Amino acid sequence: MKGPYFEDFGGQFAPETLMASLHELETAWQTIGQSEAFKKELDDLLANYAGRPTPLTFCRRLSKAWGMELWLKREDLLHTGAHKLNNALGQALLAKHMGKTRILAETGAGQHGVATATVCALLDLECIIYMGSVDVVRQKPNVLRMELLGAQVKVVEHGQQTLKDAVNEALRAWTADPDAHYLLGSALGPHPFPAMVAEFQQVIGQEAKAQITTLAAGPADVIVACVGGGSNAIGIFRAFADDAAVRLVGVEAGGEGISTGKHAARFSGGSPGVLHGCRTWLLQDDDGQILPTHSVSAGLDYPAVGPEHAALHALGRAEYAYATDQEALTALQALCLQEGILPALESSHALAWVQNYQQKLSGQRVVVNLSGRGDKDLATIFDKLGLDG
Repeated sequence: MKGPYFEDFGGQFAPETLMASLHELETAWQTIGQSEAFKKELDDLLANYAGRPTPLTFCRRLSKAWGMELWLKREDLLHTGAHKLNNALGQALLAKHMGKTRILAETGAGQHGVATATVCALLDLECIIYMGSVDVVRQKPNVLRMELLGAQVKVVEHGQQTLKDAVNEALRAWTADPDAHYLLGSALGPHPFPAMVAEFQQVIGQEAKAQITTLAAGPADVIVACVGGGSNAIGIFRAFADDAAVRLVGVEAGGEGISTGKHAARFSGGSPGVLHGCRTWLLQDDDGQILPTHSVSAGLDYPAVGPEHAALHALGRAEYAYATDQEALTALQALCLQEGILPALESSHALAWVQNYQQKLSGQRVVVNLSGRGDKDLATIFDKLGLDG
């Protein structure tokens, strides 16, 4: 366990009305959450409900075409279609042990919302999910899934009407409802969320490290993951962070290009500041006002990054690049047509970085965390590619 700070980043910048709830959560995580009984119960759900371990798939055709050994960690094959279920199960189970009966959550791409609605149905918990109206339109299939699973979806109509605004509303709701648990979906926010979410997601990297050693002729050279808030990336990075021989690459949303201002690349166009309860890298103007963001992928369309990523960046242990909307769409098509796998638009950014740098990666063993599947993105994909749906 780590926190509340990762180097100079993290912390607990929250209103007084939330401090009691945050302290209650931290205490439960450090006691109940670290008990052998809790871990056994969670491991059983991960194995027999969620479907862990997820496979590590070798890309035969792309490896040959791109001149490398390309592997995919298949979080897209997890129940509900993305890595989000790992954290949702962990937090909801903890909330149940704390005696909570109501869950609040935010969602952008809808995968965290679906995962939260799923575990609330499983554990008999009331579920309220906040989602920006822009994301409701572009992620309609996931909205329908949430509602079928019994969740109440509250549409946020102010601001940019995307993930940032959904987080704002979920935090406001928690302030007024301390008897509920806020099931934050990524490794950000006030302590203990960044460390706790990362702990629930680090199973990804633990599995991948063992799998690559067993399936390949040696260890991985490069680990690549998309970075929105950063939970899927920190989930796979943690297992390799102590091995300096393994290169860690996080890929942000370059949108329409950094120079246009229409992007969500915090390390390329941002600076340190405070948002949603923690100090980290974010997109802000000279007065500290949060700048609007853009990405073809709803899950990367967020102005801040998790504080553990900010620390890895400061230490030089991980490098952070970006891929544009068009590059992500191109990589998505490549994976569809050459491997028969439809990735989420978020994950396509990680694959795009590999495709862009294939010559420099020649002969290396590269593992991409395929954090989710692209069913939810079909309307956006067809629209952006000018296809008839």
